Amino acid sequence: MFSRDSWKEIFETIQKNKLRTFLSGFTVALGILIFVSLVGLTNGLQNTFDEFFNDDSTNTFFIFPGRTSMPYKGYKSNRQIEFDNSDLVDIKKNFSMFVQYVSPRIDRSGLVKYNNESNNYTTRAVSESYQFAEKTIMMKGRYLNFEDVKKKAKYAVIGRLVEKDLFGSEDAIAKYIDVSGSVFKVIGVFQDDGGDDEERRIYIPYTTRQLIEKNTDKVDRIVVGFKPEIGYAGAMAFDKSLNNFLREKKYISPKDQNGIYIRNVMDQYEQNQQFAGVLAIIGGAIAFGTILAGIIGISNIMVFVVKERTKELGIRKALGATPRAVVGSILLESTFITTISGVFGMVLGMAILSSMGEKLKDYFITNPYINLGLAIFATVLLIVCGAIAGYIPARRAARIKPIVALRDD
Repeated sequence: MFSRDSWKEIFETIQKNKLRTFLSGFTVALGILIFVSLVGLTNGLQNTFDEFFNDDSTNTFFIFPGRTSMPYKGYKSNRQIEFDNSDLVDIKKNFSMFVQYVSPRIDRSGLVKYNNESNNYTTRAVSESYQFAEKTIMMKGRYLNFEDVKKKAKYAVIGRLVEKDLFGSEDAIAKYIDVSGSVFKVIGVFQDDGGDDEERRIYIPYTTRQLIEKNTDKVDRIVVGFKPEIGYAGAMAFDKSLNNFLREKKYISPKDQNGIYIRNVMDQYEQNQQFAGVLAIIGGAIAFGTILAGIIGISNIMVFVVKERTKELGIRKALGATPRAVVGSILLESTFITTISGVFGMVLGMAILSSMGEKLKDYFITNPYINLGLAIFATVLLIVCGAIAGYIPARRAARIKPIVALRDD
């Protein structure tokens, strides 16, 4: 079956039937290529979702004040809601069993100077716990601490690109910068996986910002980190309770959708994971259908091949070839073509995915890939099915009597 003559015969058959061989191989290669591409693109979409939420902790609520759209308890509509320091204390006090940390956030943009260098940056006034919400990574120095906030210290933690812009190759630690007319001492430099925009920010104590702004107690928004062990169900219950509490405190109607807004990062993450899961199922179903279509295609081609060679098989049997030899010859040819085409389609598909990288990021697909084991499994599956597709008609042809096969038109 695996003799030199058998291989010589296979290559001669392929040479004589180039179109048939091409169609057989193309069907298999295309099936594997589409399978690898679909699975890879689905994984790339999952990467985008993971990257989007990688910048912030998922056990986090971002609470934004809004403007009321209806009157409530004697208060007029179109009222601007404001947060202050008392809200931070009340959230900690009333939800201590859920809360891991609470941090205010006050964002301001302004000119920042160091010697002859200057640029506009966003200064974010926060508490020491905000580091956990943003997953800030300290490169050198330290982050803000409780004492900095308590003493209203003029300390600043700057982003990696801020140091690069203003200080060049000079170490920024312990240097002084002018932030919109106020002098701050740099105590740390951080990096952030959120990208360049995040690394061009400056963190200062929120109490210092409030002191600069005429000793106010107002905050722009509130960030609440809840205990991860409460899980998704607990996070949703906490979200609802916190929303009701703040609405009651700020005299906002329960029906008013504009008075206050809570961005539940975990809920968004879960929804996107579910969406990605549905897309993965759909993509997997289509990919499986592609493999099935390839199997059907190669089966039809092999039936035609055997039918075309009926007279040839009859002559072989008349000359003494056994049914096993007849089946083996066709099976070897089928397996050879399927293997070469399948491997080619798999390698081509993986090469295309590898070359994409972040080129499709505008379409929410980042670094598409496919597990090598899955790609090999799909290829082997198609090869096995291709062998079976060749075996069934070959076996049927091997049972035909030589005289009948010779009479075939």
